[in-house]
Amino acid sequence: MEKQLEPIRNKIYEIRGQRVMLDFDLATMYGVETSQLKRSVRRNIRRFEGDDFMMELSHSEIMRCQIGTSSWGGSRYGAFAFTEMGVAMLSSILRSETAIEVNREIMRAFVAFRHITTLPDNSERFARIESEINRIKQEMEESLADQNDINESTRAQLDAISEALAELQPREPKPRRRIGFIQEER
Repeated sequence: MEKQLEPIRNKIYEIRGQRVMLDFDLATMYGVETSQLKRSVRRNIRRFEGDDFMMELSHSEIMRCQIGTSSWGGSRYGAFAFTEMGVAMLSSILRSETAIEVNREIMRAFVAFRHITTLPDNSERFARIESEINRIKQEMEESLADQNDINESTRAQLDAISEALAELQPREPKPRRRIGFIQEER
């Protein structure tokens, strides 16, 4: 069962703080064209009102996810991102046998995803990971502060060496008086 859910779980993204599935992934799983899925959604848009069901992604969100581009190099239309409730709502407008079976598997994947992130073992593990990250961050800050101190010390030593070398350099001799007959210039 876990192996069956893995391909679906790989298509669940975190966008705007919500776990969502994208329209072209869903269309592929349902065996329909993305445009057909979007048309069905637009015909029944009241079922999907609100970000808790569906959201249209901005161009930057699409690029950040590195998803679907058209043949001319850019995304022609914003992708729809469906939350768990939005995917469940899709089952009410897509009534094929394939859609029913796929929806059942998607619901299982969302539940498994939620179950994994709420296990007590995971919360303890997440807390340990967070404390380890904080410890590493503190060590890096201390290391950078030490390095900054060394740089200041090295800079002061280099300045002292430069001054010592400057003092050892021969100075410009004073202009000497010319010897011999000196005729004043007119």
